[in-house]
Amino acid sequence: MSQAPKTQRQDEAAQDELPKDLVELAIAIAQMPGDVRMKLEPIMNKVIDNSRRRRRIYTLVQEALSQLRLDMKYLMFDLEATRRERDHYKSGSNED
Repeated sequence: MSQAPKTQRQDEAAQDELPKDLVELAIAIAQMPGDVRMKLEPIMNKVIDNSRRRRRIYTLVQEALSQLRLDMKYLMFDLEATRRERDHYKSGSNED
C-alpha cells in the first residue's frame, strides 16, 4: 500500500486518534538515522494501523450497545403497554 504525503492537517487528525505515547514513538522513530528508521517505520505503520482499527471497532461496539439500550427501552415500554391493554381487556370482558 503506497502512502501519499500527508498534509499537516491530516497528521494532526491522525495524532488526535492515536494514543499520545504511540505518537511520541513515531516522532522518535522519524528522527532516527535512515537505516534504522527504514527498518522500524513499516513496523510502526502496522502498529498505527492496528491502533486505528481497534479504535474504529471500539466505537462501533459503543454505538451498537447504545442502540441496543435504546431498543430495549422501547421493547420494555411496548411490553408494559401490551400488558396494560391485556389487563384492561380482561377487566372489561368480565363486566360484560
